Amino acid sequence: MKGISEDFSFTSLPEDFEHIEPLVAAATHRMPLLAKTGIRLFFNGPESFTPDDRYLLGESPDVENLFVAAGFNSIGIQSSGGAGKVLADWILDGKPPMDLWDVDVRRSMPYQRNKKYLHDRTVETLGLLYAMHWPFRQPETARGVRKSVLHDRLADRGACFGEVAGWERTNWFAPAGVKPEYIYTYGKQNWFKYSAEEHHAVRNQVGLFDQSSFGKFILQGPDAMSVLNQICANEVDVPVGKIVYTQWLNETGGIEADLTVTRQAIDSYLIVTAAATQVRDFAWLRDHIPPSARAMAIDVSSGQAVLSVMGPNSRALLSSLTPDDLSNEAFGFGTSKIIDLAYARVRANRITYVGELGWEIYIPTEFAMGVFDAITNTGKDFGLRHAGYHALNSLRTEKGYRHWGHDVSPDDTPLEAGLGFVVAMNKRDGFIGRDALAKQKETGLNKRMVQFSLADPERLLYHNEPIWRDGEIVGSITSGMFGHTVNASLGMGYVTNKNGLVDKSFVTDAKYEIEVAGERISATASLDPFYDPKSLRVKS
Repeated sequence: MKGISEDFSFTSLPEDFEHIEPLVAAATHRMPLLAKTGIRLFFNGPESFTPDDRYLLGESPDVENLFVAAGFNSIGIQSSGGAGKVLADWILDGKPPMDLWDVDVRRSMPYQRNKKYLHDRTVETLGLLYAMHWPFRQPETARGVRKSVLHDRLADRGACFGEVAGWERTNWFAPAGVKPEYIYTYGKQNWFKYSAEEHHAVRNQVGLFDQSSFGKFILQGPDAMSVLNQICANEVDVPVGKIVYTQWLNETGGIEADLTVTRQAIDSYLIVTAAATQVRDFAWLRDHIPPSARAMAIDVSSGQAVLSVMGPNSRALLSSLTPDDLSNEAFGFGTSKIIDLAYARVRANRITYVGELGWEIYIPTEFAMGVFDAITNTGKDFGLRHAGYHALNSLRTEKGYRHWGHDVSPDDTPLEAGLGFVVAMNKRDGFIGRDALAKQKETGLNKRMVQFSLADPERLLYHNEPIWRDGEIVGSITSGMFGHTVNASLGMGYVTNKNGLVDKSFVTDAKYEIEVAGERISATASLDPFYDPKSLRVKS
């Protein structure tokens, strides 16, 4: 940590036989010949490790044309050929040759340059490199880096926090008398039934989510609309107060970002994206503003807290706290307005990631605690329940909502992902990736996103489970979660036809199985969500 001396090249660190003795003893038991051979050479060399055990590859988000290949976590020689090839392609073509988000240097946050953080977290991740990779496992060191202003209030209510991009986010709430901690297994973990109760509360009454970790950008200036309309696949030349769900595409039509854009004024837009992609998406936005454009991008993520009030009782709850009209006629789906709420002025966005009536409330940070207290105190009369990200995930999976980095990526187009309905192919000046989509639309699709429901509700899906169609592997699960409303294990994944197109009959006229831990489980395939396929509840 004090630096590496200039003359240190292939120097070895001192041997520590005591540390490796149990491993040598086990190896000798397995191969007795080792006892006679002995150890002829000790080599204890230092390795570079990253906070998440994945290396850093690609163009720096801070310095144009500076490419990074570092932090290979003890697998540098093993990875060198592939890393060298994709980096060379990236430099020559100006884009990665495949989805490299797992190792993309742009996933790193500025705080991760902090040396104390790096020391404390990397000591843990080094030890976890070959450990069991449990589902939902959370890091234990260097925690509490980024906290919502509501963190302590949530902790008092039994929040069990997970970490994403340094943010402490509530994954589930433990009831009184239950310790908010994980007990890991590949089956239903200890939080399963508590998250199910949160899920049902959102479906039947009303739930409250703290989503302050959203990445939030402002693009403003006289040319903001024309700049953003080139970046976005959907039309953003919309009336002030309109929310647009859209993707940002690369030249081959692949999805670089999946987010919402709200027109705040004629010359100003609010862009909201996931916490994990804050650095990546802001770099993409900034890099696609032409030098001559009169537009400026500002990252305002820290300036606003976000509370999502979701469920059939959300309108009644919020209406009791505001004089503004939240009726369907006055405040339709996809609308954004500034309203009075408790003692604050906030932006209310009628949109959802759970498939229910609801609003995302964007609150200046210093007002957040007052608004939170008002909602929770009044919420008792409406069946309000605090809910975490595990419930958010199960709710969105039932509704078939995609998640960038799992269900959509730079290797997937909106047409393949079933998101063609939010692509404005006929925009006057086009958009990045339009020509590739037009060509794909003409030739047809050989892969398509499909939703699956397992026949056995005791088996769980996570990701990467093989999809079998009539005895042949045709894809893998991109994300999975248990659907508590439909009482089934659900998953999403792309189905590919190597011999032709994937049309509706190819998807539906077949027998499907999902392979879970080596066993094939019968599954139902659907192009529509398993819950509320016509979105009647969302627009109620």
